[in-house]
Amino acid sequence: MLPVVALIVCFALPCTARQGGFTVRGRVVDALSRRPVPFAVVSVYGESGHGASADSLGVFAISGVTPGMHRLSASCMGYKDMVSDEFLVSATLPPVVLELEEDASVLAGVTVSATPLRIDKVSPVSLHLIGMGEIEKSPGGNRDISRIVRSYPGVSFSPIGYRNDLIVRGGSPSENRFFLDGIEIPNINHFATQGATGGPVSILNADFIREVQFYTGAFPADKGGALSSVLDIRLRDGNAEGNNFKATLGASEVSLSASGHVGRRTTYLFSVRQSYLQLLFKMIGLPFLPNFIDGQFKVKTRFSEHDELTVLGLAGIDDMKLNTDEEGEDAEYLLSYLPRIKQNTFTVGAAYKYYSGRNVTTVSLGYNYLYNSNLKYRDNDDSSPDNLTLDISSHERKASLRAENRTYGERWTVAEGADVYYARYDDNSFQRLYAAGGRTDRSQSAAIGMVGWGAYASARYKSSDERLTASAGLRFDGCGYSSPMARVWDNVSPTLSVSWRFVPSVALNAAVGLYHQLPPYTALGYKASDGSYANKGLRYMRVANANVGAEWNVSQAMVVSLEGFYKQYSRLPLSVADGIPLSCKGNDYGIVGNELLTSTAEGRAFGLEASLRWQKPGRFVSVASVTLYRSEFRDGSKGGAYVASAWDNRFIANVSGTYELPRNWSVGAKLSAIGGGPFTPYDVDKSSLVEAWDAQGRPYLDYSRYNTGRLDAFCQLDVRVDKNYYYRSWRLGIYVDLQNVTKSVLRQPDVLMSTGIVENPGAPVAEQRYRMKYLPQESGTLLPTIGLTVEF
Repeated sequence: MLPVVALIVCFALPCTARQGGFTVRGRVVDALSRRPVPFAVVSVYGESGHGASADSLGVFAISGVTPGMHRLSASCMGYKDMVSDEFLVSATLPPVVLELEEDASVLAGVTVSATPLRIDKVSPVSLHLIGMGEIEKSPGGNRDISRIVRSYPGVSFSPIGYRNDLIVRGGSPSENRFFLDGIEIPNINHFATQGATGGPVSILNADFIREVQFYTGAFPADKGGALSSVLDIRLRDGNAEGNNFKATLGASEVSLSASGHVGRRTTYLFSVRQSYLQLLFKMIGLPFLPNFIDGQFKVKTRFSEHDELTVLGLAGIDDMKLNTDEEGEDAEYLLSYLPRIKQNTFTVGAAYKYYSGRNVTTVSLGYNYLYNSNLKYRDNDDSSPDNLTLDISSHERKASLRAENRTYGERWTVAEGADVYYARYDDNSFQRLYAAGGRTDRSQSAAIGMVGWGAYASARYKSSDERLTASAGLRFDGCGYSSPMARVWDNVSPTLSVSWRFVPSVALNAAVGLYHQLPPYTALGYKASDGSYANKGLRYMRVANANVGAEWNVSQAMVVSLEGFYKQYSRLPLSVADGIPLSCKGNDYGIVGNELLTSTAEGRAFGLEASLRWQKPGRFVSVASVTLYRSEFRDGSKGGAYVASAWDNRFIANVSGTYELPRNWSVGAKLSAIGGGPFTPYDVDKSSLVEAWDAQGRPYLDYSRYNTGRLDAFCQLDVRVDKNYYYRSWRLGIYVDLQNVTKSVLRQPDVLMSTGIVENPGAPVAEQRYRMKYLPQESGTLLPTIGLTVEF
């Protein structure tokens, strides 16, 4: 209600926006030496004649720039032309730093012009660059990076926006890796699924993001541990010449962020956010009440033009209670199995960079922490200890140190680095289980600590005419968990990619690679009944990845691409209990991996992606993509036919666009469609047993018929409208984001549920059965989000 009132008040305000535009200030520096580039020509990209020349210290000022999203272009003799990242021109815009790369060569008859679509990318295939404009105004994205990347090819999505599980090219949510200014983050979501990387709400503050490099294949050698995707998130720096603040009131949370400086050499960013989802959920009658708090900061100090230190941190505190006062069959079912969840997570890191001519040396230190608690009583009655069915309390800690040197030559860029880490996992848990032999109460107290290590080297070559680009990398990984995992020669990850631009606007691209990932700590810390660690036989998971495609730069504003991919998985953990790979789990609340596993599962995913990106800075941006694919697995120890994996939706299609209208209005829409996912029928006989149902409070699946059913396809339309008011010293922004405007209905299999009535009370306890019933599972409501931001 509060955001609605604020919205009405804001639309009633007179439109007294700043006339004459704003002045954009900044400096131009050499990307390697960090020294000023004097007399460079800087202009607003796409607006001919609107620019200025830098002075002898590289400082420039462009007056009369209209408010809104813009890019700058810069050029100077002896340097390559460049186009900057997007930034929002307003009263609070800090000075812009433009980095130019030297160009000592004479191009052989080829003219390479600057473009916002950036032809010269780190990886020629499977890399997507996401700017501030998309993050700010992506329809249905709600400024959540995990949702925004769904517009790109190969990325599945959770219909109706229930969760942020990142499912890329038929891979598991546990196969992704996240980096924040080079510091690894285990998970970027609140209420995370331990052992995977998903959750319903992002922890990251989108205000801080400058650019995102999203790899869906061909991962660089320095980003180890990924099998499906890498999100390399680059943060902007704080305001070096002033202090400004931004307050946001959304449909579910309130936040405050700040950007500024301390002295002449140190800048800072910080934010804090508090949700009030628990109040809204209680008002609309939902049976669970999530609440979260998060915070983020970045401090950067430039000791000189040659060296700098960045310190950053990210923290989240989550608490999900159960609303047991709610009535109705749907609430009754959710309350029957959802646990009380508490989570604390944080990451802190520091990175020191030294610029020495053509060499850049980086040393970074990071620390990650996760505390996860799940508590559940049968019928949510904690009056008796006998009702306890789940009590898990676990911690994950990881301290890592990395050193890297990168050398930039005229034709070659070479990097070499090494990292070492210490990880510790402890778990004190109780679980009530049901197997063929009847009910089992399982308790364990586990604690493991291990040292891990890695080393990598990579080289990138670019021909004198810039038509041929080739990259090669080699990475070694190992850890002290077991003898097989310590053998680094068994976990070698070689990569090779080539791009040939046979005409200036068309390129053929190809990449192959082998990648490895450590199984989750929950699996490594699982104990057998005799107290030994039962999964010592696990090995690093492996995927061989091949990509081939073509890219056509139709113009400086439009690029069309076609890419095929093939992924072959091996050494995946397989559940001994149900014969299903661990990679087919992890898109629900709770924990995955805490069971007996063997590294015998195999899998494959293959498909074809087509995409179009059309962008004119300050006007519009549009992304369209279509993916056709298959995702399958099998038990490699038995061979046989492949079976559809949990992520085998067969097709994904997205069309999204945002258009800037006069008077600082913008409107955007996204149409998304996804094929029906496979599902497994219930084991009615097992689920109806009183002991079985009471153990987990939800039905059991019939794994002998795993994924033999398939849901209907689903399509939804999201719409977003933004309005900004720009004043002399502050900005007011209002937005309305409507998810599933068409109220499309998502139909899932009817849920099998106990009525609580025992049909044969006179039978032995092990044979007693509940009378069962089915609950229809259909959802398709319109999800509105209304937000208000004030920046000053």
